[in-house]
Amino acid sequence: MRFAVALPLRGPLSSRAMSAEEQPAVPAEGRTTTRVVIADDHAVVRTGLKMVLDAEEGIEVVAEAGDVEAALRAVRAYHPDVIVLDLNMPGEPSLQAIPRFIEQAPETAIVVLTMQQDPAFAREALRSGARGYVLKEAADAELVQAVRMATEGRTYLNPELGARMAAEPPPSGPPDDLTERELEVLRLIALGHTNSEIASQLYLSVRTVESHRAHIQQKVRRSSRAELVRYALDHRLIESGGEA
Repeated sequence: MRFAVALPLRGPLSSRAMSAEEQPAVPAEGRTTTRVVIADDHAVVRTGLKMVLDAEEGIEVVAEAGDVEAALRAVRAYHPDVIVLDLNMPGEPSLQAIPRFIEQAPETAIVVLTMQQDPAFAREALRSGARGYVLKEAADAELVQAVRMATEGRTYLNPELGARMAAEPPPSGPPDDLTERELEVLRLIALGHTNSEIASQLYLSVRTVESHRAHIQQKVRRSSRAELVRYALDHRLIESGGEA
């Protein structure tokens, strides 16, 4: 990125950002400035992003975070209009955490900022509720526009990535980017097998099956076995006679 080298922050922002008492949140309806939280595990990137955004009239970075949990705390404390969310942070995967952000702070729009150029990540982020998907290599040119559009309730997608997605042929199998292994696990779940039984049949550990199941539930947005059965039936992964 062109802003990789930046001047130091004015004071220890990262320590101030976690204290709601030092900077009380202002209700969104009474604001004239777009308040932004930056979540990225690299301090130099956060510094560069802050300089880009703070240089724009009507945009203010109010807090920073280096992982998902810190970002959630900052969002709860500051009630920002937008959170700029990196996908590759330590701890809980940011992509899987997007529904948590939406549940805990529905008034905060999410703009994903990432190096991931795989259209599957963009589709999943937008499907999960993100309002923007910006590539880090183009952040200084596109991030401000994405933040402004997200504040207005519109969606921004990196143009080059959007063109690649539009050129892709429609999926021939089930949607939601399920892998072949996830399809196998889903079929067995829908047929009533326990995690232990699935692990035995597929020569996997129970922990691995549990991980696959969690990914499946997130991708298809269904949690109960009955909902997974219906999904499998709707996509002809099992026959109706195999629902028991």
